[in-house]
Amino acid sequence: MPHPASAPAESPLPLHVDRSGAERDDEGLLERARADAATRILAVRRDAAPVRSGRLALLERGHLASAGVEVREWAFLGRAVDGVALLLAVLPDDAPDDLVRDAEWAALRTAGGDLPESEAEVLTTAVALAGWLRDAPFCPACGARTDLRHAGWSRHCPSCGREHFPRTDPAVIVLVQSAESDDRILLGANAAWGGDRYSCFAGFAEAGESLEDAVRREVGEESGVRLDDISYRGSQAWPYPRSLMLGFRARVVADDEARADGEEIVEVRWFDREEIGAALRGEGSVQLPGPASIARKLIDDWFRGVA
Repeated sequence: MPHPASAPAESPLPLHVDRSGAERDDEGLLERARADAATRILAVRRDAAPVRSGRLALLERGHLASAGVEVREWAFLGRAVDGVALLLAVLPDDAPDDLVRDAEWAALRTAGGDLPESEAEVLTTAVALAGWLRDAPFCPACGARTDLRHAGWSRHCPSCGREHFPRTDPAVIVLVQSAESDDRILLGANAAWGGDRYSCFAGFAEAGESLEDAVRREVGEESGVRLDDISYRGSQAWPYPRSLMLGFRARVVADDEARADGEEIVEVRWFDREEIGAALRGEGSVQLPGPASIARKLIDDWFRGVA
């Protein structure tokens, strides 16, 4: 058996990838795609994929088998612009580090900001789907093991007949501006980060709650401020574990109300534009969210004056 690193791996596909969702109804799709020599495979181990020279390193058919790696689950991710199928291979957590020659395993949260936008989108989809395929094999209603359907995008329970789909949880994330100056924003340091990184305020929307109410509640709970002038800015799928982050910008009613909750948020601070600029350039001690996150985009857009 050849060493994993010696097995061939193809160069990245010309992405964008069309999800081609209508094809998922074809029960033979996965089998045919796995048998097609043109098909390329995106391997995911936990939340990471092989990356080479700033691009996703996609595998050829037979690479995983020749490397002796057992695939836990397969799924259809879509088709590239040239019509070639792209499959997801969900690998065991102990899949070898040297599976792909001259590539490194890179997690979405660290590599997403450096990949081409279209490849970051594909990796986000793959990590989200892989997490569901790996973690939810049993029916939550009756406990029976489910059967995969729709090319990896649904599960059918043979016992109670229920159909299950990948779950997405809506969460809000908010850039908070000063009531007194357009050149100040309020950021918080989360206890989970050790208190040395500042970011926007975020939390999950609750049952029966509008997104605007979730914005007011989460920011109020974490920082003590009341909000006005709430506006939607964009969204980002964030599979940690299965979130859809909905980005907002809002203005406080009164700057002096800012108080950290002392539990989840250990400190809140007002930052001026000069301080944020220095942090974005990596100067000084203040750490900001990573470049792959919508939190970083919200901060960067504000800094650059994007309306």
